[in-house]
Amino acid sequence: MVVGLLRMELYLPAANSLKDKRQIVKSIIGKVESKYNVSISEVGNHELWQRVTIGIAHVSEKGEQTKKVLDHIDRYIENLDKAIVSERQVSMFSPE
Repeated sequence: MVVGLLRMELYLPAANSLKDKRQIVKSIIGKVESKYNVSISEVGNHELWQRVTIGIAHVSEKGEQTKKVLDHIDRYIENLDKAIVSERQVSMFSPE
């Protein structure tokens, strides 16, 4: 079993308030959840209007599959045109 974590820091140029930010983040999270079988949540920069850190976790039998899914999600979020990815970090764990 392999657990993959993708941490992304996003810049939200269209967010002019925390309300705008929440709407954009909720949209991104909803789209990723409906398209991919992953856990995703806002994990940082909660009080900043135009910045958000999201965490995404995927578990599979093989590391290649997990890496592939996380790469697809990374590209998918970039192509949504709702946010600019300013930082990303991928971590892989095998808890055995």
